[in-house]
Amino acid sequence: MKQHAYQGLHYVKPSPQIRHVVAVASGKGGVGKSTVAVNLAVALAQQGFKVGLMDADVYGPSIPKMTGTEHEQPAVQVIAGVERIIPVERYGVKWMSMGYFSAADRPLIWRGPMATNALRQLLNQVEWGALDVLLIDLPPGTGDIHVSMIQEVKLSGAVVVSTPQAVALTDVEKGVHMFLNDKVNVPVLGLVENMAWFTPEELPQNKYYIFGKEGAARLAEKLHLPLLAQLPIVQSICESGDEGTPIALKENAAGAAFLALADKIAATLQ
Repeated sequence: MKQHAYQGLHYVKPSPQIRHVVAVASGKGGVGKSTVAVNLAVALAQQGFKVGLMDADVYGPSIPKMTGTEHEQPAVQVIAGVERIIPVERYGVKWMSMGYFSAADRPLIWRGPMATNALRQLLNQVEWGALDVLLIDLPPGTGDIHVSMIQEVKLSGAVVVSTPQAVALTDVEKGVHMFLNDKVNVPVLGLVENMAWFTPEELPQNKYYIFGKEGAARLAEKLHLPLLAQLPIVQSICESGDEGTPIALKENAAGAAFLALADKIAATLQ
């Protein structure tokens, strides 16, 4: 098993050079939130922004696999007398995940407080440097990790991901209200409807609404929030994630969709 580089490091606050911290959340698992987070990070970097992504899913970290960095291990350097973790860099993005510190086939059997403390220290010890945007890919739900991350850093906003399916929308709406709660008070930048329809590669004009039609669009309207994007199910998106080469790097319709999403996020933050 890999060694936990974060153990024993001195607690310090994250770099004040980070302009915006944005949570990518869902409230529901299986909606493709990490796919959206990774491709949004890459798309923002493609447009010239300095970007980092923190994978806050302790129990199911997928960022290393989706970025082709699963065999990397962050280094530790002493900077200004303090030990700092150096994030993995690829595709112009700085990546950090618990997946870099544990074997892929070994589960982390941790209670909530242990997981949140590890993430808090990991976040604060990373040498992010100057960033325009730090994305935090939150796990599903509205539990300990979410509350800890909200308390730990000042969020510029949250992007909430859903599928059009009714069973997903119920939990996603709870996730939205978590951010909008007056005790949390984090702006929701908008909703992303993922898996909005299925389009076969050989029939790019065809749309099959296998998870329902425009459910997240209706939820966005109900909650008076922007609908930031409707992203299709395309075989190349799945394959790119498995291969560790995000689709946002490709010059095709799926890649263009993530670039358009990045444009909207950047415009909202600015």
